[in-house]
Amino acid sequence: MSEKLIKILKEKGPIKKIGVIGMGYVGIPAAALFADAPCFDHVLGFQRASSSSGYKIDMLNKGESPLKGEEPGLEDLLQKVVKAGKFTCTSDFSRISELDAVTLAIQTPFEDPKSLLPDFTALIEGIRNVGKHLRKGMLVVLESTITPGTTVGMAREILEEESGLVAGEDFALAHAPERVMVGRLLQNIREHDRIVGGIDDVCTQRAVELYTPVLTKGKVIPMTATAAEVTKTAENTFRDLQIAAANQLALYCEAMGINVYDVRAGIASLKGEGITRAILYPGAGVGGHCLTKDTYHLERGVTLGVEPLDYPENAESIYVLARRVNDFMPKHMFNLTVKALERIGKTPKGIKIAMLGWAFLNDSDDARNPPSEPYRDMALEAGCEINVHDPHVVHYPGIDIHANIDEVLTGADVVVILTGHKQYFGLTPEQIKQKMGSKQPVIIDGRNVVDPDKFINAGFVYKGIGRGDKNSHSLK
Repeated sequence: MSEKLIKILKEKGPIKKIGVIGMGYVGIPAAALFADAPCFDHVLGFQRASSSSGYKIDMLNKGESPLKGEEPGLEDLLQKVVKAGKFTCTSDFSRISELDAVTLAIQTPFEDPKSLLPDFTALIEGIRNVGKHLRKGMLVVLESTITPGTTVGMAREILEEESGLVAGEDFALAHAPERVMVGRLLQNIREHDRIVGGIDDVCTQRAVELYTPVLTKGKVIPMTATAAEVTKTAENTFRDLQIAAANQLALYCEAMGINVYDVRAGIASLKGEGITRAILYPGAGVGGHCLTKDTYHLERGVTLGVEPLDYPENAESIYVLARRVNDFMPKHMFNLTVKALERIGKTPKGIKIAMLGWAFLNDSDDARNPPSEPYRDMALEAGCEINVHDPHVVHYPGIDIHANIDEVLTGADVVVILTGHKQYFGLTPEQIKQKMGSKQPVIIDGRNVVDPDKFINAGFVYKGIGRGDKNSHSLK
């Protein structure tokens, strides 16, 4: 414990001015909630004035949310804190020097999962910007999901190199990973427990001071910085593992000619003391920024550990195997498409496919690493013509996405449902078949959206994830 840092923080007093670097799904709601807390005076949101995302600055300063999809309460809260003069978005990183605390919410993708190499380019740039303007007594918190050991290692080294100050003596350093899901950002930040890990006890307590005011139901759980890093990567890895278990079960049920949703309901029905049945739902694939790469952060943390790993010889990590299963599901969707076409004597070449859903998450615009993309790539390589519909995703690099579903359905041979948007649950076989204009149309359901019997009776060739009871139905 550093007596020097304790003295500096005592002289500095309570946290009043906060900066949030990264105006995305994590940074925007966090900044708004900090700004709404009465104990904080002002919050600065930092966003690069780039050609791809600089537009966010003007929108946020008008109290408008650049995030699309359903995000309850966010725009109202932004308008409130902007009108009150408590939140400003800027591209001037020199203003970091004005702050008492700064958080970094920057994406950390993986450059090469096979060699466990993360792409920390954007995060390093953000850390360097903080280091250049760091002042004594400031608190720096990494909210990005990172390889265990990054806070006490790379982040600390860069901050000390750029500032000439010493972490734990001149400034506080901690990791407090975000735990949010698109569609309920504000609710998650307020109600989920907050993991907070400093590089020492003094840093941890300063970070606890930062996050406590924005929590309602949630509580702060203090630990070390590395334990906090492992907590975040492990909780996402476990969720990915659970999804992979459901997906593998779906593939088994297809092979055995039974309905995975019947099996799932049966498993989930067993309740009682000491019984835990956390069975999730199968689907067309796992997307997003977190689950698709956090397993690799956890795996890399082991390679950087202080002790050699004791594990069954030549055995593959069950976490990496789970990633492979989930990455396979778009391929399985394409395999189902091919098999459905074979049933009516067709091949993929020249087939028109209407893809319903580009976002990876229902009723959101989050299109980071969507399973729809590898499906589309496989279909194009096989000679298919693709049209994509999504009610929430407006732009995606290199992809034309239509807002009008009728335009996408018209003339299609195959409809493929990749996202469970609410709009798709209301589609009827008569409505779709009329637009398609095909005597024997095909529908592939990757999210259990449609009633198989209704579509089969209307003359569709149906195949769905986990629907072994229907995938070999008689043709009408």
